[in-house]
Amino acid sequence: MRWSAQELDVEQPSTLPGLARLSNLVRSVQTPEFAGMTFHEVLAKSALNKVPSQSAMPFEWTINPYRGCSHACVYCFARPTHSYLDLNTGEDFDRQLIVKTNIAEVLRAELRKPSWQRHPVALGTNTDPYQRAEGRYALMPGIIDALAASGTPFSILTKGTLLRRDLAKIADAARTVPVSIAMSIAIYDDALQQSIEPGTPGTTARLATVTAVREAGLNCSVFLMPILPFLTDTRAHLDEALRRAHAAGASSVVYTALFLRPGVREWFMHWLGEEHPELLPRYTQLYAGGAYAPKEYRRWLADRIEPLIRAHGLLRGETSAATGGVALPGAIRAKPAFAAPPAEPEPTLF
Repeated sequence: MRWSAQELDVEQPSTLPGLARLSNLVRSVQTPEFAGMTFHEVLAKSALNKVPSQSAMPFEWTINPYRGCSHACVYCFARPTHSYLDLNTGEDFDRQLIVKTNIAEVLRAELRKPSWQRHPVALGTNTDPYQRAEGRYALMPGIIDALAASGTPFSILTKGTLLRRDLAKIADAARTVPVSIAMSIAIYDDALQQSIEPGTPGTTARLATVTAVREAGLNCSVFLMPILPFLTDTRAHLDEALRRAHAAGASSVVYTALFLRPGVREWFMHWLGEEHPELLPRYTQLYAGGAYAPKEYRRWLADRIEPLIRAHGLLRGETSAATGGVALPGAIRAKPAFAAPPAEPEPTLF
């Protein structure tokens, strides 16, 4: 789990000053296996995070074994969380990763407290618990064991195919507590996926993981999110995405349009200017009113995708009070004969 030969002096200039001020920083590590990345190992003081009461999230508690994410998704809404230690929301988020090496031990202690009411706990809501570093640190098995042993329901959302390593453990946990699993697969164009999600497993590998989850006897939702205006919102892309999700055995689909909060918007617009400069004016106009795509666009998107979801025999996922994740369908609907939805006019506004 540790890379002793790769330790860095936390006081040297290459270590970021915000991290050097941390009282719980153990050391900073680099290794050739993760070229260009630095792992800052810390001793977590807490494992369970309470979601603010005013939040619209369907869960009250989260666990984040890592901060920052090597998936390097340009659109990641969690990027602003890196600024709290003088880290930038661009390359630092992708390359300067904070690892809570003792998180399982801390979690077990917190779950033993009489005050813990076994509220559902969500994993993967900030940064991915199955990003590449998990293959080295192996924090998730201890987390899963602790939650299951305490009778605490949980949900996992990930882009990481490393989830398959822990499937037997997750399936065992699901025999005693409610568990929900979701795989985030937003882009079904290989070139675009590698450009905007350069550190993630490919779409085909993630779909194979959906199938593996289903074969393990668990439901698995596909998060078709974010949908990128003018890039992945075409009928052809959405139809292909839903066809492949259904073929992989997805229990349900959750979708939403791109969300560009401050700290993400700048990084995304920089990428857009490099890769698709012709779309910059359209995005500037579309997101002029704030972080959300306008209601008109979201209505248009729903009118386009909902008939396709039905045509492919999929369910639209809903949030679950039991797990904090996606509600488990009572049964997977039998696959209907595919019938293409009636043709719809292309939008003039978007």
